[in-house]
Amino acid sequence: MTPLVAFSAQLIEWQRTHGRHGLPWQHTRDPYRVWLSEIMLQQTQVTTVLAYYERFLQRFPDVAALAAASQDEVLALWSGMGYYSRARNLHRCAQVVVAQHGGQFPASSEQLQTLPGIGRSTAAAVAAFCFGERVAILDGNVKRVLTRVLGFQGDLAEAAQERALWGHATALLPDQGIEPYTQGLMDLGAMLCTARAPQCPQCPVRGVCIAAATGTQASFPVKTRKLKRSKREHVWLWLCWRDQMWLVQRPDHGVWAGLWSLPEFETATIFEQCCAAWPGYAETLTSFTHVLTHLDWTLHPVRWRLPSDIDDAKARAIVAAWPTGHWFTHDEALAAGLPAPLRKLLLS
Repeated sequence: MTPLVAFSAQLIEWQRTHGRHGLPWQHTRDPYRVWLSEIMLQQTQVTTVLAYYERFLQRFPDVAALAAASQDEVLALWSGMGYYSRARNLHRCAQVVVAQHGGQFPASSEQLQTLPGIGRSTAAAVAAFCFGERVAILDGNVKRVLTRVLGFQGDLAEAAQERALWGHATALLPDQGIEPYTQGLMDLGAMLCTARAPQCPQCPVRGVCIAAATGTQASFPVKTRKLKRSKREHVWLWLCWRDQMWLVQRPDHGVWAGLWSLPEFETATIFEQCCAAWPGYAETLTSFTHVLTHLDWTLHPVRWRLPSDIDDAKARAIVAAWPTGHWFTHDEALAAGLPAPLRKLLLS
């Protein structure tokens, strides 16, 4: 066999004997379930996704149920998994599938890419697993596998080089067995061909892998443009009144878009000026830094308890600065879409 044919054949055989077969979204051709798993698995490990996936299916067993839900319901179930634009796109996609496609997902990768939040690789995975389409995937794990096997030196920060890798991925496709081949690529990247300490002696395609032969695994994939990290610092106001807390809904763009969170102040001085005339008392809680993909965010929580006997007008005047806000009981807050650090704070 040529090296390319050997690659696909060896990968398919390995997946059938050593790959993952017990994941709950396997052994189904239901596009809703496969699509849901693919979206959840973007930027999130399988072990984390498993619990979320089951909860989602219990609450939203099909695309119609998801489309009929409110965004708050969807974000609440997603809370803690991060990258919340995935949840918003998931909801919008379900609504489009119901409104424009009669509740049926399109049956080709090209059509699937027209839906909100579905990129080329996700569309290909759904089309391959559900409709048997012979089409290539190229998510982060697969990029690592293929660039190592091929010794692909192109800088994936450049669109032309990414297109070239797509071409290679398509050329490697087997004539038969697209499902185990696609799953095999995913499994190989997750189980053996990892970013750090790849287990090359156990790899089924090490015989055709240029990186393994040259000891250059750590050099792939090549991507020179690095994400610039930034820092941010805020006072976080946990305002309490009559067994309720004031939460504000964040804008529909940026960090934690659409989630319910605590009001923020850029400095302690601004916070002190704002609350100088408030009744009640403050309790300074332990500060912490929440690490996001591109941001280290230091938050200084302050719990301010308003006296229960102040009237509604006084309370409304205090929270008027946050018109997108709402009073929540503790249980109502935990049932809403919250950022992970706020949920942790409320449960502490």
